[in-house]
Formats: sequence, C-alpha cells, structure tokens
Amino acid sequence: MIGNRSSEGAGAARAHLTIDLDALADNYRLLDRLSGSAVCAAVVKANAYGLGVERVAPVLHAAGCRAFFVATAEEALALREILDAGAGEAEILVLNGIPALAAEARRARDGRLVPVLNSGEEVAQWRALGASLGGRPDVALHVDTAMNRLGMPAAEASHLLADTGLYDDLNVTALISHLACAEQAEHPLNRRQCARFAALCDGLPLRASLANSSGIFLGPEYRFHLVRAGVALYGANPVPDRPNPMAEVVGLKGKIIQTRRIDRGMSVGYGAAFTAARPMRLATVPVGYADGYPRALGNRGSGDIGGVRVPVAGRVSMDLTVFDVTGAAADMAVPGADIQLIGGGVPLDEVAEAAGTIAYEILVRLGRRPHRTYLSAADR
Repeated sequence: MIGNRSSEGAGAARAHLTIDLDALADNYRLLDRLSGSAVCAAVVKANAYGLGVERVAPVLHAAGCRAFFVATAEEALALREILDAGAGEAEILVLNGIPALAAEARRARDGRLVPVLNSGEEVAQWRALGASLGGRPDVALHVDTAMNRLGMPAAEASHLLADTGLYDDLNVTALISHLACAEQAEHPLNRRQCARFAALCDGLPLRASLANSSGIFLGPEYRFHLVRAGVALYGANPVPDRPNPMAEVVGLKGKIIQTRRIDRGMSVGYGAAFTAARPMRLATVPVGYADGYPRALGNRGSGDIGGVRVPVAGRVSMDLTVFDVTGAAADMAVPGADIQLIGGGVPLDEVAEAAGTIAYEILVRLGRRPHRTYLSAADR
C-alpha cells in the first residue's frame, strides 16, 4: 500500500480517498480484450479523471497501453514528460486540437503530440505550417457524425479526404468521430452514426476510431481500428442496463468526528432542510462539497457503515456532512469510525445518480483535501 502523503498523514486524515491501481490495470486489460483486433487507447484527460495522471499513466502503460488521449496541449506535454521519465513511448493525441501557431506547432512536434483537427479551417492552417516545421506534421481528423459539438461536417470531411494534396502536406494518422448515445445500447442514433462513419472511412488507408468506453460494448462493427477507453477504466459502469463489468477503482471514506442524539421535530443543518420524524442518532463527517462530495446529495445520498446504509440528513455543506446512523450498530457509529461514502457498499454510479449527475463528474471533482492512498500489489 502506497500513498502520496506520509503514513502519519494518513492516520490523521479525516477523509481518505483510495485509488486501486491494480483494479485500474485489470480494467484496461478487460477493455483491451473486448476490443478484439482494435487497439485500445486510454483517455487520461482532466488529470486522469481526477485520479492523478502521474500515477495512472505509468500503470496503464505497464498494462500494455500505447496510445493515450488528452484534451489539451498542456495535458499532453505533462503526459509526455511522465512517459519519458520512465514509463516508455506511446502515442498522445490531443482531442481539443493545438493552435496552428509556429511556436505551438514546434512544441507539438518536439513533444511527439498529435493534434486532433476539428475543422476545415484548422486543417488549412496546419497544412500551411508544414514547410516551416520541416516536414509533414502528424495530425488526426475529427468528423462530426451527429454530436454537433466538435468536428467537421461529414460532407466537408469527405471532400477534404478526397484531396490527395492533403496527404502531401499532413501525415494523417487517424480519423475519429464520437458517439452521442453509446450508453443507451438500443438508441437508434448509434447505428446511424456507425453507418455514416463507416461510409466515410470506406477505402481510406487511415485508422478509424469511433467507440468510447460504452461503444466498445456495442459490438465489433463499432470498434474499427482504435477505441478510446475512458470512464470505464476508472470503475464506472459502461453498460448501465447491465451489471457493472468493471473493477472498483475509487473509494472515499469519511471519519466520524461527532455523534449526537436528536428528538422528533428537531432540524439538521443549513436551512433546516431535514426534520427528524422520530428520535435519531446522527454522525458528522468532515467531508463536503469542497472535497468533491456533491451538495446535491443532501437528503438524497447515503453512506455505509458496517454493511448498513446510513442516509444523508440535511444539506451537504462545504466541509461537513451529517448521516442518520440510527440503524447502525451503536458501537460502530462512534467518533473515529469510518463511513464509506463512495465505493464498497456505495457504488460510484449510484452516488452519481443520487446527485443527479454522472460518474465522470463525481471523479473529476474529488478534491485534493482527502488523504490519497494508491493501492498496488507490487507495493504490499
């Protein structure tokens, strides 16, 4: 067991976040197997979904990952530094593109980064840069097949890809698109997008990439040459209508710092948003929305203590959350004991649903205040 803070700090911590690196590696290997002949890339944008790219990327590389996607050039350069420091060589693609400025382009070339170009204008700008860079820049192209967010319209992309001069100016390494409804396996837009993308790719000597985490599970026709595994790596369920096939990566616990008894009719927390319907025992933990535990879980979320669910009582505040521990054993719900907030008996996706959001947001908002421990069998 290893952590990014001292063991003394771990003992004193009142909120504790665990990140299971072995589970992360297992999740990558599972998604890689499911990808069949397609290469399985890892999405590590937003600091590896908030879990720490400096720890996550080397584990994924050791598990066999040789292609990574990030959102920005800054993330890409930081990742390249991490990989060069010991993990090894891998392709890094930048989803939001890189500005077609001479200095930025040189940084991309020197960092061996592949910008994803999202418009015909960006393509033209990068083509013009080729001579100044002393060769054809590596790029990927993004075509929009129904997301209407980033990417070139299919007609524009088709015209551009038919221009043989494009390949004289740019080394086009991949053509990508993005599924809008992959989590809903039966949504008709999935098949329409897949068909549009397949038609666009037909006859082109380019790697094609359409599937995200959930897209991997839609079937082999969605996987093409390169899939982009994202939130499923970190333990979220990519198939919401079925049991979660992914191993749990994240756990968050809060240490009880105070307990009390209240009578029927007494209120709890800001705004008196909760009123006791009966005599109750309460436990307060020093975890709140500043730690990434969503405010929206007020009167909706729950924790786990000793295998017993304990609901949130009242509003989640910045630094504190109160739980109704009436149903828990009295000798377990005491100051110094832990309440499991995420993970264990409280699945990540359930927390997200109770908060009216998705697992992505829960992960990236986990704060830096909780003590972090990275778990790995190699260090036990």
